[in-house]
Amino acid sequence: MKSIGIVCYPTFGGSGIIASQLGMGLSENYNVHFICYEKPVKLNMSSPNIFFHKVDIPIYPLFEYPPYELALTTRIVEVVQNYNLDLIHVHYAIPHAYAAVNAQKILSEQHVYIPIVTTLHGTDITLVGKSPNVLSAVNYAINSSSLVTAVSNSLKSDTLQYFDIKNDIKVIPNFIDFSINRNSFHNLNKRKKILHISNFRPVKRTLDVVEIFSIINQKIDCELVMIGDGPDLEKTRSHALSKGLESSVNFIGYSKQIDLVLETTDLFLLPSETESFGLVALEAMSFGVPVISTSSGGLPELVIDNFNGYTSSVGDVEKMAKNSINLLSNNNLYKEISFNAYETAKKYDLRLIVSMYEESYKELFK
Repeated sequence: MKSIGIVCYPTFGGSGIIASQLGMGLSENYNVHFICYEKPVKLNMSSPNIFFHKVDIPIYPLFEYPPYELALTTRIVEVVQNYNLDLIHVHYAIPHAYAAVNAQKILSEQHVYIPIVTTLHGTDITLVGKSPNVLSAVNYAINSSSLVTAVSNSLKSDTLQYFDIKNDIKVIPNFIDFSINRNSFHNLNKRKKILHISNFRPVKRTLDVVEIFSIINQKIDCELVMIGDGPDLEKTRSHALSKGLESSVNFIGYSKQIDLVLETTDLFLLPSETESFGLVALEAMSFGVPVISTSSGGLPELVIDNFNGYTSSVGDVEKMAKNSINLLSNNNLYKEISFNAYETAKKYDLRLIVSMYEESYKELFK
């Protein structure tokens, strides 16, 4: 059985969730070794083919910041050597791809060849990666990878625009696991539940979420649930208070029960300035929840206007609110859009996307 190493952030972020689910899907046919500074929060270790190798980060009084890249590079080398890995799949260009290709170089000097697959997820390209401080390192990491994938055509285009890329980039989208039971309880006569999930960074435009809801709330009996935490949380909370919406808007922080919330959600708001893919939108659609989003980044590749949701220009809260009100007021239209959302989501089932990765891996195995 072939062995694959996966390097990712072990947090609640989309890339960590995707990496964890990908590893669990691959474990049916491969030994999968996760190399991270903590066990990924969504990783189920019940499979006998899944292993976790902790990256211990040394603390030196001499250094102001811990040398994580060096520790990660060393750990990758150790795991490849000790467990005879056949491939390393890293999620995020910086620092993971950078560390992996350096590990690859160290191993090559020991006459060990290990192919590197780098999956680009978004902010590693659109935010962090294009900073002049790391741009050359990102170029090096991407061009030194054996295979580069991106989660959307939009992200592929951004990568080719911002960097001097000589490698081809293969688009393999994000996914969800449809083996999980996905019930939905859309009672078209009840008080409507509107949902937003994000890390409350400025790019998510959470103030727009409150503005859209404020307009909807004037016409529709509804409540807004906002899941997540981040730098704009208090500003968003204050904005809701200033609008007199404190009894209608619920901030519940991070949650491990998102599926339970989505089961009783009627509409999902995602007015982001940009999204490389929009994994939370896909999760909502998998429960038959229509999505109101912007037409920015990779979102229009997933949310098809007037089919499985509605898209608008960034900042056009009036149009987003109007589409929301129209949808929530028309039972027949809602049922149609909800059905289309669910059917779209099925095209992104874990097993379909895992097979795309497996085909790509086979071209790289010795």
